[in-house]
Amino acid sequence: MSQGACVRCLPASYQEVLGGLGPAGESLREATQRRLRRFSELRGKSMAAGEFWDIVVITAADEKQELAYKQQLSEKLKKKELPLGVQYHVFADPPGAKIGNGGATLCALRCLEKLYGDEWNSFTILLIHSGGYSQRLPSASALGKIFTALPFGSPIYQMLELKLAMYIDFPSHMNPGILITCADDIELYSIGESEFIRFDKPGFTALAHPSSLTVGTTHGVFVLEPFNHLEYRDLEYRSCHRFLHKPSIEEMYEFDAVCRPRKLFQQGFAGSDIPSLRLEAEYVYTDSLFYMDHNTAKKLLAFYEQIGTLHCEIDAYGDFLQALGPGATVEYTKNTLNVTKEDSELVDMRQRIFHLLKGTPLNVVVLNNSKFYHIGTTEEYLFHFTGDSNLKSELGLQSIAFSLFPSIPEYSTNKPCIIQSILDSTCSVKPGSVVEYSRLGPDVSVGENCIISGAYVKTTAVLPAYSFLCSLSLKMNGHLKYSTMACGVQDNLKKNVKTLSDVKLLQFCGVCLLSCLDIWNLKVTEELFSGNKSCLSLWNARIFPVCSSLSDSVTTSLKMLNAVQNKSTFSLNNYKLLSVEEMLFYKDVEDMITYREQISLEITLNRKQSDLETSY
Repeated sequence: MSQGACVRCLPASYQEVLGGLGPAGESLREATQRRLRRFSELRGKSMAAGEFWDIVVITAADEKQELAYKQQLSEKLKKKELPLGVQYHVFADPPGAKIGNGGATLCALRCLEKLYGDEWNSFTILLIHSGGYSQRLPSASALGKIFTALPFGSPIYQMLELKLAMYIDFPSHMNPGILITCADDIELYSIGESEFIRFDKPGFTALAHPSSLTVGTTHGVFVLEPFNHLEYRDLEYRSCHRFLHKPSIEEMYEFDAVCRPRKLFQQGFAGSDIPSLRLEAEYVYTDSLFYMDHNTAKKLLAFYEQIGTLHCEIDAYGDFLQALGPGATVEYTKNTLNVTKEDSELVDMRQRIFHLLKGTPLNVVVLNNSKFYHIGTTEEYLFHFTGDSNLKSELGLQSIAFSLFPSIPEYSTNKPCIIQSILDSTCSVKPGSVVEYSRLGPDVSVGENCIISGAYVKTTAVLPAYSFLCSLSLKMNGHLKYSTMACGVQDNLKKNVKTLSDVKLLQFCGVCLLSCLDIWNLKVTEELFSGNKSCLSLWNARIFPVCSSLSDSVTTSLKMLNAVQNKSTFSLNNYKLLSVEEMLFYKDVEDMITYREQISLEITLNRKQSDLETSY
């Protein structure tokens, strides 16, 4: 599955013509709400054997991220926000080369073997890949994609709770093995009341969703064996001939991945991901999560033990699933177009995995009334939380979720979204913006399409439209400090150049970074960038000031942001400056959790006081 922007998550103008909440869309919403209610009943309760997952594993990029995840899991368990009696683990990738989610899967298998020995061959295990640094949604960088807040629930749901809720029916219909998913996507589906999804066959079993051919170019596509049913059903068990990873449209036709409407199908894909999936439309089936049985997991583990250490990036979807099915061939192992960093060992490692898994069955669970959403970029995040998105209806997302905020005016389409925050009654937040875990004081004005996370804006301030603001607590030399990353929501923090002379190609808030450095009175030197000096980007640019208080940090970063917007000057020479990369190294997770908890307590007390006053 692609970790890029999901083409299934479309702009509002395109979403308006979706099936929406017709009969199929309504059944999808009802099925989703049923799962959420059932999960809500299990929060804080001890699970009996077979009632829930035996083990839930979250992967992390390194030891620092592992510690942050463990701290947040511990808080959730202490506050009984998760089902109890389940083994929750966080496993970090080993130090060294990036190993991808395929390598992280192999690493997790070894950790499970070390912890449980042969006992784990009887467990149902959920493995959630959350090892990235979320550079395209940096508000999730410090505390992790799997802990991204969602605007509903009490206490507020994060992606972890949503994952557990959406998969709540799986463990009781699953043989021992591992279900593998990613932290920043959401799968919703509806099937018959007497039906359930079974993960009980040898080898691999993957979920499949009907999608346009265009969507198929950015995802995995299943080439299914012939099927003799003429009528569409919400749930179909199919065999897969082969799996294509991010194929071209020409390849989809060449390998017979393109499906054509069946004769008896009358109502089209109501509630599907794109408007063109109607009677006359061609479509493909694309991937999301997959399961492998315990014997297959043991085979992969034995392979990993044999090779010792991985030195290249392995994709759990592209490198495992492409080896499966009777039609699989070894040619894909030499295609490195979709690889972020090509390593000399990559092709050889792919070929070894191919020969290891060749002949392993790939079973596909086709979900004809299903949705796949990706929330891994600022654009997707803002659209689904504030726009006219079907996801809002299906999940019951709120404009104001567990917050103190003046009433929101009625807007024709977009609204702001406020999550666990306290805003003064004189604040204004324009449509399309998200504020989470923040305090905004008197006369703070937030423009359209902004993201504000973990901030404290004490005094009168104006945040320009399309601004991104995210504050982090830092522990530096034993002292608590704060730094706030401020940029544009559309800035590409990942874009990098190799030399200082090319820094002019980087942009901050749509302005050439060189011009911004002049505004801030900073020079272009090697010291301006942290980490790898041949990979220069906004991610490792030392441009964010360190301050002694959270509010000062926000105020200072806002001044540097406004200086760029207004083409004025604001010198950063007198400040200690960090890059985002360094901020994550120094982050103080405990203090950030404490800050969020203080906001939560204040909201709770305020609500209790309001209830008391109302009762008199």
